[in-house]
Amino acid sequence: MKNNRMPNTLEYKGYVGKFSYQDGDENFHGLVLGLNDMIAFQGKDIDALRQSLAEGVEDYLAWCREDGREPEKPYSGNLRLRLPPALHRRIAILAQGEGVSLNDWMVCALAEHAGKDQDEDRAA
Repeated sequence: MKNNRMPNTLEYKGYVGKFSYQDGDENFHGLVLGLNDMIAFQGKDIDALRQSLAEGVEDYLAWCREDGREPEKPYSGNLRLRLPPALHRRIAILAQGEGVSLNDWMVCALAEHAGKDQDEDRAA
C-alpha cells in the first residue's frame, strides 16, 4: 500500500481512499474514490486506517465474487474527452510535429501536469 501524491489519501490494490479526521469521535474516516459502490474505512491512527481500507477492499472483492459480478475498477484507463475544435487541431499538429500519436502526446502532457512519470502510470 502506498500513499500517492494527493493529500489525505491511501491506496490499496489500485483503490484510492480519501480520509479526514473527525474531532467528535477522534477517528479518521474515509471513502474510496471513483466507484458507484461505497467502500468506507476508519481508524484511530494511520496504521489502523490502512488496515481498515485493506479490509474494506478485500470485503468488497469477496462480496463481488459471492454475488457473481465483476468488481468496479477505480479507472479503466479509457477517457472520452471533448475539446474545442481549434484546440484539437493545435495539439494534433504539435503531436504530429513531435512524431508521436495524439494519444501519446496527451498522455505525456497530462502526466507532466499531474507531476507523474507517464511510464509509471502506464505500468499501473
